Amino acid sequence: MANRTFQKPTQFTDPESLAIEALGFLAGEPQRLMRFLNLTGLEPENVRDAARSPGFLAAVLDYVAGDETLLVACSQALDRTPETIVAAQRALSPTRSEP
Repeated sequence: MANRTFQKPTQFTDPESLAIEALGFLAGEPQRLMRFLNLTGLEPENVRDAARSPGFLAAVLDYVAGDETLLVACSQALDRTPETIVAAQRALSPTRSEP
């Protein structure tokens, strides 16, 4: 039998649901949330309305996936792999080009 290494499979999660969980993670620490809001130009009172607009959930995952330290912290807090979060990000941002 051949010696093979297997990676832990990416957990299946609806990308939108995962983005909402990630937003909850950001909201759990005011400093993280304020940085996200500052970068997006949103005010705390506008988040609910912004969340209804196309692209908002993709922006949440773009933000999380764009910072490796934040990505790891979020994946640990949500009990997901970083790869799961990145896969959800790609699903919500299909036109985003790969580096």
